[in-house]
Formats: sequence, structure tokens, C-alpha cells
Amino acid sequence: MSLSCRPGCAACCTAPSISSPIPGMPNGKPAGVPCVQLDDQLRCKIFGQPGRPAVCGQLQASLEMCGPQDDGGVFARGYLMRLEALTRPD
Repeated sequence: MSLSCRPGCAACCTAPSISSPIPGMPNGKPAGVPCVQLDDQLRCKIFGQPGRPAVCGQLQASLEMCGPQDDGGVFARGYLMRLEALTRPD
């Protein structure tokens, strides 16, 4: 089930590592580090722009990832950090 992004969450822009260059982060970003492209409302400043990494557009909000209620991204960050740990190369 697809969801809309929840205001004030930004879990997708914080929890996962991103290896693609991001404007302001030419080497991507490590897991757990907020993207520099988040604004004060935790919204993506480059949403819909060509410089936004494709991987960012591919990660879609879902009930499985985001949880059943708006909790400020706590559930989603935990979910994404678990996936990050499970897929980290050793």
C-alpha cells in the first residue's frame, strides 16, 4: 500500500546511506546522516529536480516501511536502519 510522505518525518532522507552524488554531498551520504537538501520543515529542496538522485525517487512511502501512524518518523527510521544493517557489505 502506497502512502504520501508524512510531514516532519524525513526518515528516507536520514536513515539510508546513499552512494549517488547529491548536490552538496558529492560522495553521497552515510546512513543516519540527514541529507543536506532537507529544509527546515524536513522537506526535500531538490524534489522533482534533475540533480535529485534516482534512488531517492525510487524509495516510496508504504505502510510496511512507515508504520500505521504518524510518529515523526520513528518507525520508518528504525525500519530503514534495520534494512541498512542487513544489507551492509562486510
